[in-house]
Amino acid sequence: MRYVLRVSGTESALPLGKAADPGPGPRPVPGQDPRVQWVLTLAVIAAGIWTIRPLGLSGRGLAVAVLLVINSVALLGRRLPESRVSQRLALVWLTLGVVAASALIGVSSSGTSYLFAFFLAGHIGYRLETGPALALAGTCSLLCGGVLFFHLGPGYHELPWTVGLVTGVPALAGIVNRSRRRAVLAAIEAAESAERAARAEARTAVLTERSRIARDVHDVLAHSLAGINMQLELADALLDTGDLEKVREANDKAHGLVKESLKQAQWTVHALREDSLPLLESLTAMLESSGHRDALTVTGTAREVPAQVTQNLLRIAQEALTNAARHAPGGEVGVQLTFGVSSTTLRIRNGPATREVSAGVGSGMGLIGMRERVALLRGSVTAGPVTEGPDEGGWQVEAVIPG
Repeated sequence: MRYVLRVSGTESALPLGKAADPGPGPRPVPGQDPRVQWVLTLAVIAAGIWTIRPLGLSGRGLAVAVLLVINSVALLGRRLPESRVSQRLALVWLTLGVVAASALIGVSSSGTSYLFAFFLAGHIGYRLETGPALALAGTCSLLCGGVLFFHLGPGYHELPWTVGLVTGVPALAGIVNRSRRRAVLAAIEAAESAERAARAEARTAVLTERSRIARDVHDVLAHSLAGINMQLELADALLDTGDLEKVREANDKAHGLVKESLKQAQWTVHALREDSLPLLESLTAMLESSGHRDALTVTGTAREVPAQVTQNLLRIAQEALTNAARHAPGGEVGVQLTFGVSSTTLRIRNGPATREVSAGVGSGMGLIGMRERVALLRGSVTAGPVTEGPDEGGWQVEAVIPG
């Protein structure tokens, strides 16, 4: 069996008693394509290999080649997951990268060595917290600017020293990107938390509905089936005595209980199918169908009540009327529905029996079911004999629902 539950305007089909799987793995962050970052990183490395000179296996060419490899490795390290690299390790790795980038600017005589410093500075702002990121970005600017300003290498004439001084500026863009990414992740986490809460609420609603259906099934079947079974067992026992008159009587009582059960089943199906029942009209129709016309008295200003309140009050009334018909046949029945300022009260009172009461044993679950119903609505229910007044010797059930 599956229930389709609506949560915030959307539908999700849930198996009875189960919640949907949240799905494996973290959600991707919108606006971040790792392929673009890979392409940019590889483009910087390829441009460096193609343009930076000298490159060789000895002397300054070897030093340029080694620094180029170190810068390439430092730049490729930006693809390492943040969860696997601590802030301290990232600080050490990026510091070494900044030193290697400034050294490459000084050692090389031409090419795009400065690009490594710019891209590393951008990743410094993205990877580190704001304070360490600004400090390391400032260090990058001072190192690269100092190399060019003090002519610490053959390439100083290719670039103005101000280019080295602004190599740390991309760190600001990195900080902005990091802040935006954290905001997006926080929003995604909040959405996932709300989704999990909605699933839990939906599962609770399903379990609550199962309990309500179980109570309705009991109200319809438990008493009636017990009475029918008792009458059939009595008829079976009387067959051995040959008293056909009493056999017919027991059989007629069983047929009467069957008709009563069918009537109750109709009300139960009606209550289960309707999302919102008109309490006053439904209660009036119930009393008329059970032979208690004009038994309803309404006090206060009638108003619409929530569907759950309506359903439970109707089931309580049905249980009370069934018990009255079974234990006080022929007795007068009065129902009072009171709409108070802060509560709705349903009172069902029946007088003593005026006809012979059929012996029978109840399940004892009727009052328990009533108490469970009103407990779900934070109300109260009382049931007991009437000890005074014209209905003395009868029974009264009173349910009070707040709201």
